[in-house]
Amino acid sequence: MPTPPLAYKIAVLVFLENAAGEHLLLLRAKAPNLGVWSPIGGKLETALGESPFECAVRETHEETGHTITAADLHLFAMIAEKAYEGHAHWLMFLFRCKSPLAALPPDIAEGKFGLFSREKINSLPLPETDRTALWPIYDRHRDRFVALKADCAPGQPVRVEIEEITPA
Repeated sequence: MPTPPLAYKIAVLVFLENAAGEHLLLLRAKAPNLGVWSPIGGKLETALGESPFECAVRETHEETGHTITAADLHLFAMIAEKAYEGHAHWLMFLFRCKSPLAALPPDIAEGKFGLFSREKINSLPLPETDRTALWPIYDRHRDRFVALKADCAPGQPVRVEIEEITPA
């Protein structure tokens, strides 16, 4: 009997910093990524026709209380993740927020927040795809745009392929 096809989910991640350049991460209290640190984000409200920018604005406010507009965001990457954790395919839009956070947000149901230097992030427990793909993408492409695809099949090393890069 053939295996059923995996669902395709569409989501955003928002990279926020404070004025000191520390990155806001959430220690996730729920799956996916339970028990590891990752940027804030969430799934698009596809039934409402929500755009990735609208989702990033909404999720930033819902999770942190930080009020921003689409003009405060820079879309620096789009990544199609095939078979993430063997459960679903993901189309992820990665944004860098140009409006700095004033303070560490209070904890939420999804987890607790922390602010970290970019160097410190390398020593935190992170999702494997964040460590091997997401943060290197951020480091290299945060001021431009890159489209990528990643094969995240369980039991295999994550393979990331660049499909397009727009110059800075």
